[in-house]
Amino acid sequence: MKRFIYDSLLRWKDQKDRKPLIIEGIRQCGKTWILRNFGESEFKDIAYFNFEYDDRV
Repeated sequence: MKRFIYDSLLRWKDQKDRKPLIIEGIRQCGKTWILRNFGESEFKDIAYFNFEYDDRV
């Protein structure tokens, strides 16, 4: 599935002095899917953090 954001992510990846990537948006619009797909396709290693839940509570 081709998403328009993928081209923006590729431009971010190619920046020499890129900052960490944080994606925000409404629920269930494909943020997790596109980031995992992009990470697995474009990088050797990825780290995924989800701050929505706290299992300690």
